[in-house]
Amino acid sequence: MSYDFDLFVIGGGSGGVRLARIAAGHGAKVAVAEERFWGGTCVNVGCVPKKLMVNAAEYGMWIEDAQAFGWDVAKGAHDWGVLKAKRDAEVARLSAIYGRMLAGAGCTVFDARATFLDANTLDVGGERVTASRIAVATGGRATRPDIPGAELGLISDDLFTLEALPKRVAVIGAGYIALEFACLLRGLGAEVEVIFRGDLPLRGFDRDIRAGLMEAMTAQGITMTAGTTPTRISEMGDCKLVTLSTDFTREVDAVFFCTGRIPNVQGLGLEAAGIALDPRGAIPVDEAHATNVGNIFAIGDVTDRLNLTPMATAVGHALADTLYGGNPRAASYDNVPTAVFTSPPIGTVGLTEAQAAERGPADIYLTRFTPMRHAITGREGRKTLMKLVVEQSTQRILGAHMLGEDAAEIMQGIGIAVAMGATKQDFDRTIGIHPTAAEEFVTLRTRTRVAGVPEVPAHGYAAE
Repeated sequence: MSYDFDLFVIGGGSGGVRLARIAAGHGAKVAVAEERFWGGTCVNVGCVPKKLMVNAAEYGMWIEDAQAFGWDVAKGAHDWGVLKAKRDAEVARLSAIYGRMLAGAGCTVFDARATFLDANTLDVGGERVTASRIAVATGGRATRPDIPGAELGLISDDLFTLEALPKRVAVIGAGYIALEFACLLRGLGAEVEVIFRGDLPLRGFDRDIRAGLMEAMTAQGITMTAGTTPTRISEMGDCKLVTLSTDFTREVDAVFFCTGRIPNVQGLGLEAAGIALDPRGAIPVDEAHATNVGNIFAIGDVTDRLNLTPMATAVGHALADTLYGGNPRAASYDNVPTAVFTSPPIGTVGLTEAQAAERGPADIYLTRFTPMRHAITGREGRKTLMKLVVEQSTQRILGAHMLGEDAAEIMQGIGIAVAMGATKQDFDRTIGIHPTAAEEFVTLRTRTRVAGVPEVPAHGYAAE
């Protein structure tokens, strides 16, 4: 049977675009459909505009810090409109690049929704298109909780459409999006309260990092309200009233729901192609990222495996090489470095202490110190925390975690070492760059504790 395309990719985010470009480079006839914006969540309403706003918030702190170093400067009012215009222009520039890259690779581009009619046929903006293989790369989408008045709250996408900074903000949730939003909004001048049901923020991250971040956020004036959830949102004039499960209420100007994202599968017609979904609403795939329908694949957040832009990009590239490049391979989901752009930021790779302890005894090395810059500024809540999790039997580094300035930049290099299977001795014989925070990773000599051995306490920080 003759098809219009060898490969049709549904979704123009980072993963889908990489898959399409590499497949086209291998000689496949490829088409891509995107109905909302090229570059996906990351470029348009995620990583890129968020990081620019994080940068904006940091400048405010740097102005204050400069005075401690003798600079005669004063912090004025922040102009939200200037930031919004510059941010949106950069986002538009990057989004346009994606379309140009696809065209340059020889892909056919559809600015339209693609919906399955059967396993090889799609309706693309009213046009009937066939393909030998189809890949779903539609990412995820933000959700609102099922409570009365939820429509009065904002989701993460809405941050980037606000015309002015809300002065009083309730952030619901304590994942990385919630905490990043809380820090940048606080840095730009808002009063912020983070409301979450756990005892610490950032569930799934290393506990020492979680505790350190909660302390840091509190020090910068963010109210961290643990152990509660919202039960109702109502309006009172121009304000919002948030009723909590503890029966207390909060009066704010804006409520951000950052309680999770779900796979973006709505309206794709997956049932027409016979594509199965798991109980979470994600598309399950095998190791080759094939769905239960052999010629249909899924990559990125729509599979709900490891929801990171670089992971989707790596998987898309590997899938293209496998299908069309004569080089069957898979992108590894192990030891993937990641960052949380809070204030201060977090960088992490590998296993947490708790995860390592489940495998057996692990040596824990932990240090906490005031960075050189803040020994001068005296700024509260800027301590750096670094931690290595070491498999006791082999001395291999299982995890590295950092809370502190430049954590993301430092962790990229540490991630290479961890992925290569570096040992504690490899770290020990590496000469540190002085004076830096990064050198602490190679000068940790005294074991703080042993995890995975019941009789050894597994809590607390190392002595400062």
